[in-house]
This record gives sequence, C-alpha cells and structure tokens, in this order.
Amino acid sequence: MRVKAAAVLGAAVLALAGCAGHDQPQDGRVHVVAGFYPLQFVAAEIGGDRVAVENLTRAGAEPHDLELQPSQLAALEDADLVLYLRGFQPAVDEGADLQNQAKTFDVAKVAALHGADPHVWLDPLRLSTIADRVADRLAAADPAHAEEFRGRVADLDSRLRALDEEYTQGLRHCQRHDVVTSHEAFGYLTARYGLAQIPVTGINPDEEPGPQQIRDVARVAKARGVTTIFFESLVSPKLSETVAREIGAKAAVLDPIEGVEDGETYFTAMRTNLATLRDALSCA
Repeated sequence: MRVKAAAVLGAAVLALAGCAGHDQPQDGRVHVVAGFYPLQFVAAEIGGDRVAVENLTRAGAEPHDLELQPSQLAALEDADLVLYLRGFQPAVDEGADLQNQAKTFDVAKVAALHGADPHVWLDPLRLSTIADRVADRLAAADPAHAEEFRGRVADLDSRLRALDEEYTQGLRHCQRHDVVTSHEAFGYLTARYGLAQIPVTGINPDEEPGPQQIRDVARVAKARGVTTIFFESLVSPKLSETVAREIGAKAAVLDPIEGVEDGETYFTAMRTNLATLRDALSCA
C-alpha cells in the first residue's frame, strides 16, 4: 500500500514539473494546507481572514484512506505552512516528506500521543496545546499579524477550556462508565474524563473482527450493563448493530470528528458527543 502510494506521488511530482502551479492566494494571506478537518479548524480559527486554509480531505470522506491527487500535491508545494499528523494519513506523510521541512508541521510532535492512537483532538486540552503551536507557526509566517494570531489563539484556548469543563461536569456523575465503540478512536476522550473505552476493533477502522472477538466484547458489555454500542459517523453501523443485538442494546453515533458535515464545527460536534454520552451512560 505504501509502496504504491509512493509511486503515485513520485509520478505526480514529475507530471507537475511541466504544469502550471496551484492557484495560491495572491492577496498576502498565509496559505495553509491541512491534512484533515481538526487541523483545518484550528488554522482557520487562529488565522481568521489573514489565512487561506485548504483541507486535503473533502467533507464526508474517510481521512485515513486519502490518496493525493496532482492538484493536492501542487497545493502542498505552494503552501506556506503544511499541517499534518504523522501516522494518521500515510499519503499526506509522504507528500509532506517531499516538501521543505521548514514549512511542514507534524502536530504529533507536540500532542503527546499515546501509542498508535492519533485521535488526540478529541481531548480539548490537547487540541489547545496544538493550537498554541500552530499560532507560533502562523506568527513566524506572517510576523506583521503575529499579535492578531496570538489574540485569536487565546480566545480559542479559552473556549476549549470551557468545553473541557462542560465535559468534566457533564460526565462527573454517571451510572455507567464503559464506552463500547466500533473501533479504538476515543481513548484520549475517555481517559480525560474517567471513562473506559471497550473497542470492538483496533485503531484501523477497516479491521474486520472475528466472530469470537465480537462475542467477547458482547459478553463484557452485557456483564457491565452497557446499553449503547457506538459507531462512527463515517463508518458502517453494521458491526455496532451486531453487538447491540447480541445484548439487547441500541446503537448510536459517536463522532470522531475527522470530518464534519456542512454547518457543523468542532464545538458543535463535541457537544453533540457529550449529550450522546450523557444519555448512554445515564449521567445526572
């Protein structure tokens, strides 16, 4: 898979050598290319109208499976700043490796990742740390507007800390604490708020669990009184529905916020997740 992706990237770079460049903003704004939605969100919130942000992953698409097109490689070439999370999107990792490393920023270097789980943005305080570093990079790219970026990131940090407090209070008094998920994407969220994640599969959402694995999770879930099995917004609900039927529970969406629908934001999606968790866990 990675060999194939590298070959495609190499061919695309050669093709671009004789083509016109990507349409980079010519109005003095900082051109940022983000691998997927949470990084786009952070850059846009901090940058405001001084930054033009392009997301490599279209809305509603699974970011893990992204394969870069020639126009997207051109965007990486033209960008003033490339934001990505190494290990989450292999094609973006390879595209970033082809760039001047001075303009690339791997947020995994400041987010204190746990093992192979990349879903660090589901912890608002860890996302706040990422945002602070993105503000530094934007300030370096556009020193004339550094104070504006610092003011915006201070506002974003305040809102993320308020969201963290909403989660802390909202999940403080719950009858249940086990969160059964179709795949292992919510470890940072559950660890932050004193919950226990029970994943049916591992980090890879395409992993197919065997019948015994499903039965084992169902047995644990039933023994712990779990009433809701969660599936993700970009993944088929069939696996969660199978486990739910096994124990007489219901299936519901818990959004990993890898991409959002039109009209949604990181904050609206996180608050929807909080309401869903409070209902599933019978929180007071």
